Amino acid sequence: MVLSSRVPASAFPSLGLGPSRQFLLLPGYCRDWVVLGGVGGNIKHLKDIRMLAMMLLTVLLVRAGWAQELDSAVSFTQCSDGYRLDRSSGQCRDINECQTIPDACKGDMRCINHNGGYLCLPRTAALVLANGPSNPTYPASSSNGRTETSVYQPASIPRYPIPPRSLVCRFGYTLDENSNCVDIDECTSGTHQCNPSQICINTEGGYSCSCTEGYWLVEGQCMDIDECRHGYCQQLCANIAGSYSCQCNAGFLLNADGRSCQDVDECAGENPCSQHCINTYGSFLCRCDTGYELNSDGTGCEDINECSFSGFLCQHRCINEPGDYFCTCPEGYTMYNDNRSCQDINECEAANHTCTEEQNCYNIPGGYRCLQPVKCQDPYIQLNENRCMCHGENPGCTEQPFTILYKYMDIVSGRNVPSDIFQMQATTRYPGAYYIFQIKSGNEGREFYMRQTGPVSATLVMTRPVSGPREIVLDLEMVTVNTVINFRGSSVIRLTIFVSEYTF
Repeated sequence: MVLSSRVPASAFPSLGLGPSRQFLLLPGYCRDWVVLGGVGGNIKHLKDIRMLAMMLLTVLLVRAGWAQELDSAVSFTQCSDGYRLDRSSGQCRDINECQTIPDACKGDMRCINHNGGYLCLPRTAALVLANGPSNPTYPASSSNGRTETSVYQPASIPRYPIPPRSLVCRFGYTLDENSNCVDIDECTSGTHQCNPSQICINTEGGYSCSCTEGYWLVEGQCMDIDECRHGYCQQLCANIAGSYSCQCNAGFLLNADGRSCQDVDECAGENPCSQHCINTYGSFLCRCDTGYELNSDGTGCEDINECSFSGFLCQHRCINEPGDYFCTCPEGYTMYNDNRSCQDINECEAANHTCTEEQNCYNIPGGYRCLQPVKCQDPYIQLNENRCMCHGENPGCTEQPFTILYKYMDIVSGRNVPSDIFQMQATTRYPGAYYIFQIKSGNEGREFYMRQTGPVSATLVMTRPVSGPREIVLDLEMVTVNTVINFRGSSVIRLTIFVSEYTF
């Protein structure tokens, strides 16, 4: 090993060496370090020299310790003081402190660099290397007062052989053809010990085993990372070997980042609804126009048959159409303002009839009738346009009603029963007389009866519903009975009832 220390001459006062003395250091093995006396001094014998060398070794060992040998076969990641790490070779290189440290030696001392350190020696000292020149240099005086170095011939000094050195690279490096230490690529050469599931990564002087993305190292094995446990995906996550896959719910689209989802506007493209599309977050809704309802599939619209819901939408007939309905009225009616009720057209008032001038136009619901003028039959004589009378003086009138009055009325088909439809009343009241009201003819179906409402009045009541179109002619008889004068006579109202075809 090489010794590193600063050794001033004053370190050895017992030897009587002063600044005018010079030293001679012989490197080699540790015992080869010797100090030679100065030019003006006396060296009594070699034993004194060896004693001086031993003392110098002791001082150097205590002050500097052991340094590292150049080209050592042992590799380090850090070097001792006085060395720096050469990363290309992985070895420690000596630092020349005499060049890097300003004024390394003070005063009249001279800086001598050696491996791992440097020496500060008097300028009168001479340094002799064991394998260097046999004649050391020593200082000499010049004319200008400065010390010059001249050759000094010392006494015979034992020489020791220098052991041969072999360059060995540290672990992870190998010698190339130029005897340089170069890195071994264990990954390429297949000398690594990474598992098949790992990736070999070459480094300077070694290698490392790493797992591929999506795996982590657990006890020397690469285990799959369950990324779904960490909520990487916004909605749906599917863990797969070494990776994961994000998915979105129906109605969403995966963004370019592969993790988040954005709503799909289903209504923006081709309309999935048969009518109106309303986009919602993650879905959509279909809406139908008035008069339509949504199908069971949630997208199609089908017409609502409003006419099938109720028979009261229209008074007469309901006509369904796509998305709507409308009401119609039969001939002889017009639509009322509510667009559902039918109103009779009075053709007689509107002069929209086909009756002749001799006929009388009689309006009925949904139509009209042309009535022939009343013509009284013998033995009746005509009193006015609708009354015939049979005079008592005429023998043929004895068994006949005294008067026949022609009346007309109309009712709708299916009228509610019982229903009062006509009232009959005596116009002349005789003292001691009473009146009997009855239906003389036309009530073969027993659909009507006379209900007497007072001494001189009665009401015709419909007891069964009748349907039209139909004409009913009833002879309503009022019988006058006077027991005082023993008189019995009658009058008849010939009532013609027109029953319309419809209920309105």
